[in-house]
Amino acid sequence: MKLAWMGEYRGMVEALIHYCNIYAAAYKVEKMDYEGVHYSYAQIQVLEYLLENEEREENMSAIAARLGITRSNFTKIVNRLVDKGLLEKSPLPGSRKELRVSVNAKGRALYEAYSQDILRWHFSPMFQEFQKIPAEYYPLIRSALYGAMRDSTYLQSLENGATKT
Repeated sequence: MKLAWMGEYRGMVEALIHYCNIYAAAYKVEKMDYEGVHYSYAQIQVLEYLLENEEREENMSAIAARLGITRSNFTKIVNRLVDKGLLEKSPLPGSRKELRVSVNAKGRALYEAYSQDILRWHFSPMFQEFQKIPAEYYPLIRSALYGAMRDSTYLQSLENGATKT
């Protein structure tokens, strides 16, 4: 059966689905290692976000929303990273309930090693392909990717704690 509803975008949708499926299969698996600390892509994303946004002093709910994951999943990831000695929790200034999470020296060293590896074996090939696209189109591609999820009722149900099978 020909899936006509995708029209001229079938090739891009197929590539995006392929990429997402491979990433999803590895997302939570702690297969990467740094000096005896095993970690996953989910965990490295949290480290990366925290390092890139240190000055924001966001609460954990805001960070989870920016990453596109549920608050409960974010809390589990943070707790694992604290247990591994990569993050520290402290009260957010001016609040007794809200916590700030920050990356410590060990977490920074792990991320530095990871970023060199992931650039070499994953992102460099992707960036080479991006060079074939004029830079003025990058915002449009970014907008298309975010637009695919903007009004997703499924993602909203995940955020509200509902599950879908």
